[in-house]
Amino acid sequence: MEPRRATVRDLRRHNRSTLLSTLFFEGPLSRHELGRRTGLSAATVSNVVGEMVDDGLVVEAGLVESDGGRPRVLLRVNPDYGSVIGVDVGETGVTMELFDLGMNRLAAVDRPLPPPQPDPSLVGPLIAAGLEELLGKAGLAEADVLGVGIGVPGTVEQGDPVRVHAQAIGWDGIPLADLVRECGVRAPLYVENGAKTQGQAEMWFGAGRGARHAVIALIGSGVGATVIADGSTYRGSTSSAGEWGHTTLVYGGRQCRCGSAGCLEAYVGAEGVLDRFRRARGGRAVPRPDEQSQLDFLLASADRSATAARVLEETVGYLGAGIANLVNLFNPERIVLGGWAGLALGTRLLPEIRTATASHALRHAYEQTSIELCQLGPDAVAVGAATLPVDALLTLGADARRPARPAMT
Repeated sequence: MEPRRATVRDLRRHNRSTLLSTLFFEGPLSRHELGRRTGLSAATVSNVVGEMVDDGLVVEAGLVESDGGRPRVLLRVNPDYGSVIGVDVGETGVTMELFDLGMNRLAAVDRPLPPPQPDPSLVGPLIAAGLEELLGKAGLAEADVLGVGIGVPGTVEQGDPVRVHAQAIGWDGIPLADLVRECGVRAPLYVENGAKTQGQAEMWFGAGRGARHAVIALIGSGVGATVIADGSTYRGSTSSAGEWGHTTLVYGGRQCRCGSAGCLEAYVGAEGVLDRFRRARGGRAVPRPDEQSQLDFLLASADRSATAARVLEETVGYLGAGIANLVNLFNPERIVLGGWAGLALGTRLLPEIRTATASHALRHAYEQTSIELCQLGPDAVAVGAATLPVDALLTLGADARRPARPAMT
């Protein structure tokens, strides 16, 4: 089959996408600076920017002095052009956040889900109700929404329909986007693995920014990772790459929720850590009503309890070994530790985690790597989910408001 030839429309879309992306990530910029950074001619920049200004996608953002001439007009992406919504479907609840196109948070809602294996049929109604509440808080209509990004546990099979496979919580081929649509949501939907949405958020706005080779690790109840290779997310043949939590750490080890034994998640995921703490306490329940407050209790107890200190020391060792595997396999320049449990452990124990990693990793590879904490906090998955429709907008360029198909490819 002969390769498809680029058309004038393709070139126009590419130029618009290039200029729009540059303004989004680096703006405000003048037309002159846009030309210098993109390599496009002054005439192309002027024509394409003029179209985007006419469309309301780009607006003026003040003036900047030039070298001896008239002040130059600065341009930026119009934050009021439309809004985007990011949804973090976790194992214990759904977090939804509404942003303008400048990624300024306008409103947020949280809804609980019954653990340990939330019924997927509950998620569609929760998202639909949350969307209505968000728009009500911000005084917007659904027509103002450019898209809704949804970060989920497990792997996402992109297709028609989009299916979610989350073996650890009993989801097998769940057509999540269809379930949301059945509840009346009409905005474009984008579904992606939550670790990958967190990874995109950190690469765009957080601790991963500027890195070409990175791993963004997510540790909550479960464990996952996003691998960034030469600036792009590595997805594998069916988009399931990054299931770091289900790499084998101990042959014949602890039972994992996925049905296997010895997985990293069974040792450093919050559920596994707390189960080890309960067993170390002779089977006594950990005080506090939920995983996050129970992990906080464990961390707070380490200064006065030898049992808690031992469990945390073991956890650091397991986590260091797991991170060392990432160092040895992918040779990243940066590893970012995130997720609510990852942040809780890292905030208190990052130096120890670095030391444990160094003791298991190849020396030269480790010396080229930095290990840092996620900068966007525990809502990074929702922020990253909101970037999915933004990414579609930036990629479409010439057809910015054309509805995208309900999945990120």
